Amino acid sequence: MASKIPVTIITGFLGSGKTTLIRNLIQNADGRRLAVIVNEFGEMGIDGEILKSCCTNEEDVLELSNGCLCCTVQEEFLPVMLKLMERKDTIDHIIIETSGLALPKPLLHAFNWPELKPQITVDAVVTVVDAVGQATGEICDRERVQAQRLADDSLDHETPIEELFEDQLSCADLVVMTKKDLIGDAEFDAVKTIIANKVRPNVKMVSASNGILATDILLGINAEAENDLDNRHSHHEEDHANGLEHEHDDHIDSVVVDIVAPHTPESLVEVLKELIEEHEIYRVKGFINIENKPMRMVLQGVSSRFEHYFDRKWKEGETRKTSLVIIGDELHEKNLDAVINERLTVSTAN
Repeated sequence: MASKIPVTIITGFLGSGKTTLIRNLIQNADGRRLAVIVNEFGEMGIDGEILKSCCTNEEDVLELSNGCLCCTVQEEFLPVMLKLMERKDTIDHIIIETSGLALPKPLLHAFNWPELKPQITVDAVVTVVDAVGQATGEICDRERVQAQRLADDSLDHETPIEELFEDQLSCADLVVMTKKDLIGDAEFDAVKTIIANKVRPNVKMVSASNGILATDILLGINAEAENDLDNRHSHHEEDHANGLEHEHDDHIDSVVVDIVAPHTPESLVEVLKELIEEHEIYRVKGFINIENKPMRMVLQGVSSRFEHYFDRKWKEGETRKTSLVIIGDELHEKNLDAVINERLTVSTAN
């Protein structure tokens, strides 16, 4: 019987650095033939586009457009995996990037389905943690939550986002702490202690800057995670055991914003930082069209931290435009498309 194809699941909260980690993995695959499945949250596939730009064969990147892969495993994930199995002789390893709002454990259960179990095994669940976001409280504002709990004993001490983050950590076989270069050693050690208390015993923790990590650290862990489900704690499964339905935070949504007003990367970032001060925005990502430049620019933002870089040339016949996906709390009510374009217009006029 042929050996099983190993699968690595890359999970982690919005903006933790999953796509950057996978992008570097693809570029340094050391001859491994990789297939990548990307699960997006939102209507526009940014992460898949970024990964396709660094793949030799774009068909090796498959996109799922539903933000909750854990809820649509059978409808969306299984057909994609079976499609990959049709050409398994051309694949050495499969990488799955979950959305920042997906739970990893329901996905692990899927690998025990009769259609998949004889053919594949979960090499590891890799949970990516934004060290800066944890240090500053951008992701899970511990001080704010504690203050709320002390003020009102009827409040749960954990928000849905915190439970999601804990589920992602409790499933981990490896934790990658990103953006270490952006905080001091003392802050990093404090964050590492917090994370170490949330993972299972003996789970290795490593750090990475700019998503750079040796391929042999990420691949070849041989955890066979699908056979170790009972040891991976899940708030999601506890809710089901108590008769509660699984629901994501209904307030979290995403909007696609097309920028038509004159802008530069710098002016756009300034306007976006203003909006982040005014609204609860977790993540910004997209592409920028710079007039008279042949290259497409990628924009990534977490809280008030932004980066932008060129990734590839615009393709012939491709519509050149600046489009962003913004993920946050009840954003559909904020009319962000009009607000951003108006502020850019005023900025240019001044």
